[in-house]
Amino acid sequence: MKRKLILYISMSLDGYIAKLNDDLQFLELVEKEGEDYGYENFISTVDTIIIGRKTFDWIIGQVDFPYSDKTTYIISRSPKLKSQDKIYYKNDLISLVVKLKAEAGKNIFCVGGAEIVNTLLVENLIDEMIISIIPIVLGDGIKLFKSEIPEQKLNLLSTKKFDTGLVQLHYECI
Repeated sequence: MKRKLILYISMSLDGYIAKLNDDLQFLELVEKEGEDYGYENFISTVDTIIIGRKTFDWIIGQVDFPYSDKTTYIISRSPKLKSQDKIYYKNDLISLVVKLKAEAGKNIFCVGGAEIVNTLLVENLIDEMIISIIPIVLGDGIKLFKSEIPEQKLNLLSTKKFDTGLVQLHYECI
């Protein structure tokens, strides 16, 4: 089975993954004890993480790094030393993804951020997108999809509605 690169991300109804200054507090609107929105099932299908340095820094500023059992590539312009399974990667992102997709293993999880997602979309390297829509209109912030990306057709694999108002869309990129 071919190894896939999957974007699993949340955004506001108007397409923002964060408010200005990388503020993600709006995600708290859908926090509910015992509800993980399919995350545990999803994360069990991946063994490699691609994450931007700003997103990585934000996560470790909030909680212990949740992907410590996965090989993690932190995409950064200012690399640091490799530590355990965390690799600060400053070289060509496209080459890295092509190499990883050719290797044996589980799927690859693209955590974000927007710059990485858009670079991968331009090169048609994302195989699936699981996007959770948070029931809020932010009006400003960091857009998930930039205007420079080319048109891309998608095949809807599933939709799920949750009682918190979150709607999850699962697409295959064709």
